[in-house]
Amino acid sequence: MKLQKLRRLGCACIGVGVLSAGMVFAGESAASRLKASANVMKQIMATPDKAIPKELLQSSQCVVIVPGMKKAAFIIGAKYGKGFLLCRQASGINWSAPAAIMVEGGSFGFQIGGSETDVVMLVMNRGGVEKLLSSKFTLGADASVAAGPVGRTASANTDLQMNAEILSYSRSRGLFAGVALTGATLRPDEETNTELYGSVVTNREIVEGTKTRKSAAGTTLTADMNRFSPRNK
Repeated sequence: MKLQKLRRLGCACIGVGVLSAGMVFAGESAASRLKASANVMKQIMATPDKAIPKELLQSSQCVVIVPGMKKAAFIIGAKYGKGFLLCRQASGINWSAPAAIMVEGGSFGFQIGGSETDVVMLVMNRGGVEKLLSSKFTLGADASVAAGPVGRTASANTDLQMNAEILSYSRSRGLFAGVALTGATLRPDEETNTELYGSVVTNREIVEGTKTRKSAAGTTLTADMNRFSPRNK
């Protein structure tokens, strides 16, 4: 009986932790999260010696930005974040409009006790893109993930980095580094997409540019990505 009660308590605590973390975002608009996402990329890329290497960003297929990933500790900790993904358009030159995504769980390494962590992920190949645009997938289980290198001269030639579908980064209290976000689960944020685009639309439709009107709120982030990582034919 005691074991059953403990199990029920554990499940309840997990639910409360995730719910409470989710409630933190209830008052945030999609536009404010887009602005925060743009600021995260601007701040990271403003210091080339400590930024994502431009050659990696240049060769990536998609990028995921989650500003202020929250950590809630109610007996059993929970992590929860809302952000956006952008992918290269069919021409391969410019970036798509932002599509909303949710991230739950996972190990965020060096947080140094921080309650909020900015997360950036680079999707490096088509296999990773297909998983990113699926209904739900888990890093490390459904897609290979590795800590991304940092800095102007960082090498991207290790077997692990070259073979990983996703390279991930984390920033907490101003410290930015590559961290393998093993165990994090990503899925579309349909509610935010509806808020941004005025109708029910899938992440695939957004990043591929079909059935979607442009969102004024997402223009800045797309323009920034085009500036940070243009690609010529």
